Amino acid sequence: MPLVTTTEMFKKAYQGHYAIGAFNVNNMETIQGIIAAGKRTRSPLILQISQGARKYANIIYLKKLIEAAVIDAPELPLAMHLDHGDTFEICKACVDDGFTSVMIDASHLPFSDNIALSKKVVEYAHDHGVVVEAELGKLAGIEEHVVNDRSQFTDPDEVEEFVAKTNVDSLAIAIGTSHGAFKFKGNAQLRFDILEEVSKRLPNFPIVLHGASSVPQEFVDMIQKYGGNVQGAQGVPEEMLRQASKLAVCKINIDSDIRLACTAKIREHFAEYPAHFDPRQYLAPAREAIADMVERKIINVLGSQDKI
Repeated sequence: MPLVTTTEMFKKAYQGHYAIGAFNVNNMETIQGIIAAGKRTRSPLILQISQGARKYANIIYLKKLIEAAVIDAPELPLAMHLDHGDTFEICKACVDDGFTSVMIDASHLPFSDNIALSKKVVEYAHDHGVVVEAELGKLAGIEEHVVNDRSQFTDPDEVEEFVAKTNVDSLAIAIGTSHGAFKFKGNAQLRFDILEEVSKRLPNFPIVLHGASSVPQEFVDMIQKYGGNVQGAQGVPEEMLRQASKLAVCKINIDSDIRLACTAKIREHFAEYPAHFDPRQYLAPAREAIADMVERKIINVLGSQDKI
């Protein structure tokens, strides 16, 4: 099937109490690994491209790779999504490039300005059959160009006005998740009370969680073992995310866990086969590690297996 929007995906996810995984893509091996996991589990997928990925890989190449994924997995519902677009111009460019979904992240702006910019993006995107995600609240941490020193929880009192005035199709909220691999120094704490209140204010409306990687310690340990330095990396426990996906959360963003699995396997390969220098030799196991990680998330976190 051709690329789809997230509208039907989210409707089914909300009603079925599961979430759709939004996995960041930067190169061929990452896309192939994600698609392989989707095939194994018969799960819908969101392939999302950040501004950093556009610059790194060139959007022409990424689009063609995703077109290849559509041909390779015609049975899977696939959406192509812009992750963290922070200007009207970048969102417009992605709409014009054939994305089926875009995110306008104006959460760094005052509330009224966030509404104005989000509304402008929505009007253009909807005119072209594209859906829009926006964000209220701020996530701490660092992920590509997204940098915040401190978090700011979403205020449930603002969500109804924001959605009504912008007409966005989904809303990312801040309940304690954080960008990057170094999310917490102590125990993870998510504000499920905020999530539940938001869902009451916005019944049947899809909620999104960013910064939701779990940072599996076996991959942190593997990276450390083979010369890396990610000591202290800690994420959101998978059981917490599964709880969120059973509520109003219909989309969960996962990126750091893929990077950790990929890097761990590459470091292990170099240690075990120091004479190897053909990229295919170390990227093949890295690709399989990505597929295994995505499959794990689909089953343990998202609950989206067998939902096509």
